[in-house]
Amino acid sequence: MQWYEIDSIDTIDSPSLIVYASRAQENINKLIEMVGCNVDQLRPHVKTNKIAEVCQMMMDKGIRNYKCATIAEAEMLGILKTPNVLIAHQLMGPKLNRLVSLIKTFPATKFSCLVDNIETATAVSKIMVQEALTIDAYIDVNIGMNRSGIMTDKATTLYTASAPLPSITIIGLHCYDGHIRETDINVRNAQADAVFENADTLRKKLEAISSSSLELIMAGSCSFSGHIKRKDIQVSPGTFVFWDWGYKNLFPDLPFEFACLVVTRIISIIDEHTVCVDLGHKAVAAENPMPRVHFLNAPNAEPIGQSEEHLVVKVQDATKHRVGDIWYGVPVHICPTVALYDNAIIVNNNKVVENWEVVARKRKITI
Repeated sequence: MQWYEIDSIDTIDSPSLIVYASRAQENINKLIEMVGCNVDQLRPHVKTNKIAEVCQMMMDKGIRNYKCATIAEAEMLGILKTPNVLIAHQLMGPKLNRLVSLIKTFPATKFSCLVDNIETATAVSKIMVQEALTIDAYIDVNIGMNRSGIMTDKATTLYTASAPLPSITIIGLHCYDGHIRETDINVRNAQADAVFENADTLRKKLEAISSSSLELIMAGSCSFSGHIKRKDIQVSPGTFVFWDWGYKNLFPDLPFEFACLVVTRIISIIDEHTVCVDLGHKAVAAENPMPRVHFLNAPNAEPIGQSEEHLVVKVQDATKHRVGDIWYGVPVHICPTVALYDNAIIVNNNKVVENWEVVARKRKITI
């Protein structure tokens, strides 16, 4: 059998999310090997996996610091008593009350947050004072991603304005460089060097103002390999744990392997060159153009149309396929694909061993 095949596949409904736990463990091990003994340099982002058991696998290897994007992901990490969690999102409105609940409910976990404007910093400070709590925060700096984060030339003003606020302490900079996506490793590393120099210059400027050291968090799965030679920053890869078709082809130099697939069945033979499988928008991330999935056991199949429950696929010869045939698919983008499923079927050595809840796909767990 191929590594991805499941001996009891006839009992598994489709579409389903399949996690190959031993391969995920291998990806975690490879990440740790890349940073050597400096495991505290790692702050994995859990937005990809959203599964407590996967996070526990990382904790069991000594990884103590994590990043997340939602309150539910933070709660999942709190339940695991993860030592240090950065919520890498701007928290406003009711999320500030939920942040308070996180801090009170999970005292074993140290939560921190981001600010990129004085209004957010002031709001966080106000609610922390009201609740007799304190929190550390990072200034979110836009170094090229262009979605959130303050521009570097305005960061000093924000830092000096935030410093006097009570119950919130700026302890570092968050400089996500997910825009670096060059396939050529030399070009990618040169771009990583350039954004690091920009971020480090800002850090040193703020350290001179404050007379204290500041942490620096950079890099996702795209660019982290260009930063791990630096010993004074943390990196935040997330996709590495499952990997996907997009990153596998963009970054062939990185050592990670597919550890999460979707399974689907042919449900209709349309004509001599076209079939339909049950892998619609609701079952695989649909934000990218076609193809959004590639099939390991049907490599020449070409997705050409998709709706909520259906994926229409062009094949060379439909007579070679049958209704009910199983295809194993690698999503182009695994992170939002995982978020479409309530549970993941766990497979080792071609056998189903258990089911894990994708607990943090929820908008709310309890808080």
